[in-house]
Amino acid sequence: MPTAIVTQSNGQITKVLLVPSEGTEDTVVDAVPAEGTEDTVPEAQVMASTGAVAENTSATTTVPDKGPNPIAAEPKEILWPAGAFFVLLVVMRYVLFPKLKKGMDQRYASIRSNVEGAEQVKSNARADVASYEAAVAAVKVEAAARIDAARQTLDNERTARLAEVNARIASARADADSANNAARSAGQAQVETAVATVVAQAAELATGTRPDAAVVAQTVKQVMESAGSR
Repeated sequence: MPTAIVTQSNGQITKVLLVPSEGTEDTVVDAVPAEGTEDTVPEAQVMASTGAVAENTSATTTVPDKGPNPIAAEPKEILWPAGAFFVLLVVMRYVLFPKLKKGMDQRYASIRSNVEGAEQVKSNARADVASYEAAVAAVKVEAAARIDAARQTLDNERTARLAEVNARIASARADADSANNAARSAGQAQVETAVATVVAQAAELATGTRPDAAVVAQTVKQVMESAGSR
């Protein structure tokens, strides 16, 4: 008994393949139905094309399976990615994200500690600079005070030395003046004596009598003093 294999395309029968039993040949019947007709081939047409007509002969029509739709996703194809995504989400939420947050917190704490340390170092440096400037100012004040003290000491010593030298000069000048006065007085006395002697002799020669020596000496002294005052 032959077996009929019907091939359909877009809901229409395009080819009918009869698979005969042993001792018969394969017969291929093309069937393109007209518009408005059903997509079936009458059993009588199939049997007529093979040339085998029998009362107890029957044809079996088999429609081949089209296979799975390549676009439609199977449930396992949805469940496996969903499960993997859920597992990844759980791992990230409870494992990776806490570690990342912990690392970020440690990094932030380290940076914050470094910034605070830098601020502390800057504050210490400013305090050291202020202390240094205060020490320099104190040293300058002390140096100025010492310089003023040394200048005052030098001025006092110079004044004392000058006073001492002036005193020595004044004493020497006084001694020299005294000596000069004494020498002058001595010389003047000698001059007066000599002049008085000469005047007395001249008067004796002129008058023939010797004048009084005291009167001549007094007169000579007055004349010399009046001449010296001029």
